[in-house]
Amino acid sequence: MSVFIGGAWPYANGSLHLGHIAALLPGDILARYYRLKGENVLYASGSDCNGTPISIRANLEGVPVKEIADRYHTEFIVCFSRLGFSYDIYTRTDGTFHHQVVREVFLTLLDNGFIFKKEVEQTYCEFDERFLPDRFVEGICPYCGSRARGDQCDNCGSILDPLDLTDRTCKLCGNEPTVRKTEHFYFKLSAFQDELEQYVANAKAEGRWRENAIHQSERYLREGLHDRAASRDLANGVGIPIIGYEDKKIYVWIEAVTGYYSASREWAALNRTDDAEFWNEDTISYYVHGKDNIPFHTIIWPAILSGIGKSAALPTHIVSNEYLTLEKRKLSTSQNWAVWVPDLLDRYHPDSLRYFLTANAPENRDADFSWREFIYSHNSELLGAYGNFVNRTLKFIEKSYGGSVPIAEIDADIKKNIVELYAIVGDKIENGHFKEAIESVFTFIRHANKFFDDQKPWLQVNEDTAACDRTMATCTYAIANLSQLLSPFLPFSSEEVQSMLKLRNPEWKETEIRNLTLEQVKPLFERIDKGQIEVELERLEKQSLTKEK
Repeated sequence: MSVFIGGAWPYANGSLHLGHIAALLPGDILARYYRLKGENVLYASGSDCNGTPISIRANLEGVPVKEIADRYHTEFIVCFSRLGFSYDIYTRTDGTFHHQVVREVFLTLLDNGFIFKKEVEQTYCEFDERFLPDRFVEGICPYCGSRARGDQCDNCGSILDPLDLTDRTCKLCGNEPTVRKTEHFYFKLSAFQDELEQYVANAKAEGRWRENAIHQSERYLREGLHDRAASRDLANGVGIPIIGYEDKKIYVWIEAVTGYYSASREWAALNRTDDAEFWNEDTISYYVHGKDNIPFHTIIWPAILSGIGKSAALPTHIVSNEYLTLEKRKLSTSQNWAVWVPDLLDRYHPDSLRYFLTANAPENRDADFSWREFIYSHNSELLGAYGNFVNRTLKFIEKSYGGSVPIAEIDADIKKNIVELYAIVGDKIENGHFKEAIESVFTFIRHANKFFDDQKPWLQVNEDTAACDRTMATCTYAIANLSQLLSPFLPFSSEEVQSMLKLRNPEWKETEIRNLTLEQVKPLFERIDKGQIEVELERLEKQSLTKEK
């Protein structure tokens, strides 16, 4: 079986914050899980280095667009690596390979009759003497009355055109733009109405999409799909591959989602292989993103795939998280109300972040990140439950058995629970229920700790050696399997456990233990002082008084 996992492409116009990681982390959990199962996995993503957001940042700083893109793309690579994201390819949209594939897709859509030219009205700034990209226009959303950009309303999720907005202003100079006629290419999205209605209905019946994805997609389809601009007057992006239109760029909503396909093609070229197995009817595909990106993955990308003859490769699973709030307030990069990942990784264990953002993920509703909950969850769950179970067991063996794990019968109840856990947790991961998956594991960890306490090995070692052997063998067996069950979620600590047990090549199945000798037993986690809660809250308040990151 081939599994394609596409993680949303973060804009390379600013640092990553916790909201980004909360939305993207499920992709890495899926990739690690399916690899443990021995499946053929391609986990792809990259930095979105084209389009308006980066131009805005470059204009603010007075530097070239490439300087901004290079800065944040490099930072993203470092952050994802430190967080343990196991991308098979992490690329960028301003690369030659991506541009080439996007042009091919555009021309294929044109050849197949899904791209056409049209004279349209577009916002034009008389002061700056230029047609304005959609994100350079701000105003009031006609649907919900909130402040919105010219391409999308973050409040209600509506896809917009700048001309839909009222009280329009130019983001560059603040003046009201005028409207001029110009010629652009359009994508015949309306041609896919019937096909996409059936596609979404099937996804709903199969239960493979999150509820928010189903609801948003059904809403767009009820309103009727409209043809959308496929080109724009942009400073940076993929040029239109048609004589006379080279100065125009392929609109980012076509170009960015095509990144999944271009990244796959690039991976194949780099590895001298074929990526066709990831784009056919037998492929299982997961698209992982925040709810603001739903229509691009459930409506637009499927339409593009159908338009280039790849209707057999439409997304099978949509993993679309709700928003993460911060201390009960909406994350805001402009107000610097955010926890920035590069700073955070300097102070905390990556598995602490991965655990909290999985156990408290905004899967079905918005979730909150609070410093109090984060630090208490680390101390009580990661350290107090899991870390404590591992440390007390292995330290006991080190002290009482000279580091050699006794060979003895494994407790039948523990063994039964472990075997069942692989099936239960695997099923939950495959169906996008990551919170339930990790909670199932930690429920067992609490049970394992109780088993240790009930057996009282500190007494057994003197009163009943055979019973102590069984207790220690059972607890080590549990730890060996926990290191595999938790590996998709907590890769760093899992690797440490496997190193201490000298386990090699873990798989997603029960592991029997034989003739184990421990190596360099050490605590998995350190306690975080509760005083750090106030330190972080003060840091956040002080930071929010400064300019955007």
